[in-house]
Amino acid sequence: MAPEAVRNKKVVLKHYVEAGRGPRESDVEVVATETVVLAIPNGSPPALLVKNLYLSCDPYMRSRMAKHDPPGFVPDFTPGSVITGFGVSRVVDSTHPDFMVGDLIWGITGWEEYSLIVSDLGSFFKIRYTDLPLSYYTGLLGMAGITAYAGFYQVAQPKKGERVFVSAALGAVGQLVGQFAKLMDCYVVGSAGSDEKVDLLKNKFGFDEAFNYKQETDLNTALKRCLPEGIDIYFENVGGPMLDAVLLNMRVHGRIAVCGMISQLNLEKPDPVHNLFCLIMNQVKMEGFAVSNFYHLYREFEDEVVQLIREGKITYVEDVAEGLENAPAALVGLFSGRNVGKQLVVVARE
Repeated sequence: MAPEAVRNKKVVLKHYVEAGRGPRESDVEVVATETVVLAIPNGSPPALLVKNLYLSCDPYMRSRMAKHDPPGFVPDFTPGSVITGFGVSRVVDSTHPDFMVGDLIWGITGWEEYSLIVSDLGSFFKIRYTDLPLSYYTGLLGMAGITAYAGFYQVAQPKKGERVFVSAALGAVGQLVGQFAKLMDCYVVGSAGSDEKVDLLKNKFGFDEAFNYKQETDLNTALKRCLPEGIDIYFENVGGPMLDAVLLNMRVHGRIAVCGMISQLNLEKPDPVHNLFCLIMNQVKMEGFAVSNFYHLYREFEDEVVQLIREGKITYVEDVAEGLENAPAALVGLFSGRNVGKQLVVVARE
C-alpha cells in the first residue's frame, strides 16, 4: 500500500524584521504547500517524520527573525522558509534506531503540520509521562521547565530562606522559578505587566509579593518596598531599566542568573545599564546560561517535577491558541505581554 499523502500547512517568514520594532503578524504567513508523502524517502540519513501537535512560542524566536552578521548563537530564520521552534510531536515514520513509529517526543520542529527532521536528533526527548497533558512538554516539562530548573538550582545556587526576585514572573520560566524558590522557603517577589498577572502570582503561585511594573514610576522604589532587606537571587528575564534597578538592591554575595532580556529584543540600541559597579561593591555574581548545556539533567528534572505536579506542589498556567492559522498572532503577542502564562499553539489534538 502506498504511503498516505497530505497537504502540509506551515508558517513561513516573509522577510527579516528590522531592528527597532517588534514583530508583526504580517512578517510571517500561513501557507498550504505541496502534497507531502508520509514516509521518509529511501536513501535518507537517519531521520524522523513527525506530526506536530503543539508548538511553543518563545521570546528567543524574535532574534531569529532578524539578519545577523556574523550569525548568532542560534541560526537566523530564512525568508521564504518555515520557521522552527520547540514543539511536541508524534513520530509517523522513523529510520533512527532510538525512535519508533508512534513515539511522542519534544524538541525543535517546524511550525507546520508535518516535519521531516534529519539533524539534531540527539536533542529530542521521548515523552514518558503520557498521562499528563502533552502541552506541558512545550513549557512546564519542556525547554522552559529545564531552563527554570537549571537556572535556579545550578546557576543561582539557592540557599534556604533567601530573598528571590523574578522578573517576567508569570512567563513560562518565571512562574516555575518562583515555585521552586517557595519550595526552599525563600521569600519570593515577582514583577509582571498587569494587575491580573500580579493577582495570579500572589494567589495561585504563592509569591509573597508582586508588583505591576507598568504602574511603578520608580522601579528602585518598588524593589525597596517589596524587598526592604535586598535581593539574594535575581532571575533575570527582561533586562534594561529593571536590571539597573535590581543592581542597586543586590545583597552581598548575591547571584544574578541571566536567562533572557525580552525588553531589549525589539530595540535598535539596547538600554544602557548604569549600575554595574554594584557587582563589585557587593561581590555579586552575574552569569548568563544556555539551557542546552544542562540537557544532561533533563531526566532528573522531569522525574522530580512530575512528582511535584502529582503532589499538587507545582501548578502552571497556559495561554492556548487553537490552530496553526492563529500561530502568528500568538507569537507576536509575546512581545506586548498579551499572553497570560505559557503561550503555545495547538496544531492537532490527539
